[in-house]
Amino acid sequence: MEHSSHPASLNRANPERSRKLALAAARTAAENRGAELTVLDMTNNAAWVDYFVIATGTSRRQLHAMSEEIDRKLEEGLGDKRMNIDGYDESRWIVLDYGTVVIHLFDADTRLFYSLENLWADAPRIDLTETLAGI
Repeated sequence: MEHSSHPASLNRANPERSRKLALAAARTAAENRGAELTVLDMTNNAAWVDYFVIATGTSRRQLHAMSEEIDRKLEEGLGDKRMNIDGYDESRWIVLDYGTVVIHLFDADTRLFYSLENLWADAPRIDLTETLAGI
C-alpha cells in the first residue's frame, strides 16, 4: 500500500467538513469579486485532496484580497488553519492549501494556460447555485 507524504492523506475522515470548507472558500471568493468560480470534487481522482476551489481575479490586489479573506473566514469562521501558501508574491496563481481542500486563485491568463478544469475534466463539478445565492 502506497502512502502519500502529504498530511491531508491522513485526514479524510470528515468529507462533509471538507465540502463545507470548499463551499465557504468559494462563497468568500465570490464576495470578493472572484469570477468563474468552480469547485471540483476530487475524492475519486486524487488520494491527497477532497476538493479544488478555482477562481479568477482581475488584479494582483484583488487576488491578495481574496486569499486574505478566505484565510480569515476559514480560520475565524470555521476554525481551520491554512497549511501552506504559494504564489502570493507573484500573484498570478495563488495556492492556499488547507489539507483536504486546495484553493487556486488565478489571473485570467494563467488560469487559461494551466486549465485545471480540463486537466481534471473527469472530476465532478459542485453546483454552486445555492452557495452563491444573494451575492
